[in-house]
Order: sequence, then structure tokens, then C-alpha cells
Amino acid sequence: MKAFEICGPEGIDALHLAERPMPRPGPGQVLVRMRANSINNRDLQTILNPEPRGIAYPRIPNSDGAGEVLEAGDGVTRFKPGDRVVGTFFQNWTAGGITAQAMASALGGPIDGVLCDHRVLEQDGLIPIPEHMSYEEAATLPCAGLTAWHITVGLGQIKAGDTILVLGTGGVSIFALQFARLHGARAIVTSSSDEKLARVKEMGAWRTVNYRSKPDWEQEVLALTDGRGVDLVAEVGGPGTLEKSIQAVRVGGTIGLVGVLTGGSIDPTGVMRKSIRLQGIYVGSKAMFEQMVRALAAHELRPVIDSSFAFEDARAAFRRMQGAGHFGKIVISI
Repeated sequence: MKAFEICGPEGIDALHLAERPMPRPGPGQVLVRMRANSINNRDLQTILNPEPRGIAYPRIPNSDGAGEVLEAGDGVTRFKPGDRVVGTFFQNWTAGGITAQAMASALGGPIDGVLCDHRVLEQDGLIPIPEHMSYEEAATLPCAGLTAWHITVGLGQIKAGDTILVLGTGGVSIFALQFARLHGARAIVTSSSDEKLARVKEMGAWRTVNYRSKPDWEQEVLALTDGRGVDLVAEVGGPGTLEKSIQAVRVGGTIGLVGVLTGGSIDPTGVMRKSIRLQGIYVGSKAMFEQMVRALAAHELRPVIDSSFAFEDARAAFRRMQGAGHFGKIVISI
């Protein structure tokens, strides 16, 4: 089988396309012919900075992949050859709260990922692809899709009439906008690009704010909500934006922290004074994933794909991610 490997700390250009023996499924496992990947900032950072993450070489990157079952091992009851499946980010987080054991089963980090043409996965680490989705669309769901669902539905319990602040137009943010719309909530979206803001308006964003032309964007958000603040923030920036998000959220509101794209430090005083719930979000469980997929299927909701790259051009896909000009998800077709 063919697989891209992280073999050292040299970055994107050092990703190595290797030949490995064809794997065979053991008890409770299935062999999947991978058809598509999507990439996340976490995948990019793992390639750029593998050593602080304790990555053992060689390591296959990427957490998000979809494909077709080729062979089922002994004891497999949930899947058969020909089934279309998508992997879970954590191979061992079925339901309930996250644990250290679940975290150790994250694809493309502690264990090999899915940037390969064949992969053996646990039957309990797979779910069926929604009928209305392609392999490429399904491959966007395990990390970005489920993270956004966890923020909006699991943590935020978003409902009609609520207002959510969505930072940026990357994968998690665009999914958060879609899920807010699905539940009848109003979304305020920020970006430095007027072109991207025009696109999210077409997708149903209630209001938009260009944070480059309005650097005090938190004040603009407060003005848009008549001084009250938003009910929920999908916070992907981290320390560099978190204090502004704290100012923009209402008293007793919720911030789901899902990214650390910006550096800096944070004064927690505002969290205490406004009785804000600040929760770190690390993707979600298989049960949450299945709930999300049922909603996607019922509404035939489709992910937003920015661009698609051939398997052999995987390095170019990571460069696209590194350039930070994407809108929605970047996928790799295998």
C-alpha cells in the first residue's frame, strides 16, 4: 500500500510517499480502501511540529478519511465489503466524556492516520457515510464537522433565536454557521476578507464583521446585539482572540474553545465577572458523530469544500492550508 509518512521535523516538503505491506484486518477490524481525506490545522501543525507532540517516526498523518470496506475480520458484524464508511477521529471514544484512553486513540497523532490508500480500522471506529454525500464530503466530518456540532449542539444547546459568534471561515467555522442555521439561530461571522464575508452572507449569516477594518470587532458585536452580547462563541483563535470573545459574549454565555491559531496571554477576570462558561472542545464521541450524521442526512446538508487535491499532490493541499486563504474544507482524493 502507499502512504505518506512524517519522517522527521523538516515540514511539508519532507513528507515521504512510502510503500508499506498491505495490512490485513484482525478480529473486530475492517480493511478500508481509502477514497478521500480532509485536512485540519491540527494535521498541518503535526507535520510542521511533530517533536513537541511526541510523534514517533514514521507516522502517517491525517485524522479524517472515508472509503470503502474491502474485507472484514473475524467477529465483525456492523460492516461488510462494499460498505461506504468514514472513520472516527478517536478510534476508542464511543460515548460519554473524554478520557486519556480515548485521547490516545486519535488518528494521525498517537497512532497512524489515514493519508494512505488502505487502512485497517476498528469496526467501532467507523460509521456509515450518509447516502447523499460523496467520499470527499464525508471525509470532512470527523474532526471539523463534529467539533462544530459539539460546540453548537452538545455544549451550546443552540436553539431558534439564539445568536452565535463564529470566528473566521475555516472548516469548523463554516460548519458552525451551517449548524446554527439548521437550528434557527442567528450567526455573526468575522473575517478579514470582504469576499469571504459576502459568501457567508449568501449562506445565511445574520451579520458580518471585517476584523481588519474594525479591529475592535468585539464592540461591533456588542452593538449588533444591542449591548447584550452573543449567547455562544465558536472560538478558534485562542489567546489572541479570546479576550475579545469574552467581551462579546453575554453575561452567563458560553465560549467553546477549539483552536489556538493565535498566540498571546489571557486574563481570566472577565470569565469570572460575567459568569461565562469557557469549555475546551476536542472533537467528540462516536455517539455524538452518529447524532450529527442523522441530522445531516435528514436535511441533506452538504459540507463546503474549498478545493480538492490528488493523493500524489498531498503536499500542495497542506500548503493551501498553511496559506490560510481557504473557505471551508480542503480535501485529498485518493
